[in-house]
Amino acid sequence: VQLVESGGGLVQAGGSLRLSCAASGSIFSINFMGWYRQAPGKQRELVAAITSGGSTNYADSVKGRFTISRDNAKNTVYLQMNSLKPEDTAVYYCNAQTRNISYWGQGTQVTVSS
Repeated sequence: VQLVESGGGLVQAGGSLRLSCAASGSIFSINFMGWYRQAPGKQRELVAAITSGGSTNYADSVKGRFTISRDNAKNTVYLQMNSLKPEDTAVYYCNAQTRNISYWGQGTQVTVSS
C-alpha cells in the first residue's frame, strides 16, 4: 500500500484546509485509515480515523471542527479541517492499516498562524 498526502499549507487561525490521502496498491486489504499529527517535541497522536465500515472517531481536541471522509471510487481519504487553531500546527500523516501491517504517508505540514 502506498499513501500520498496533499493539501497542507499555511493558514490563519479560524481558517480551513482539506488534506487528501490517495491510496494505491493492495487497498482491498485496508480495514482502517486515519490521520495522525506530530508537533515539534510532541508524540504523534491520532486525529481522526475511519474504518472500512464507515465508522469514525476523533480526538477530543478536534471534535466539531475536523471531519474525516472517504471517496471509495478515488481510493482517497480526506480530512476537512475548519476553525483551525495555532495548536493544530503539526506535520499530518496519513495511516492505513491492514490486518498485519501499518503504512504511513510522507507527511504534510500544516501551519496555523495566530
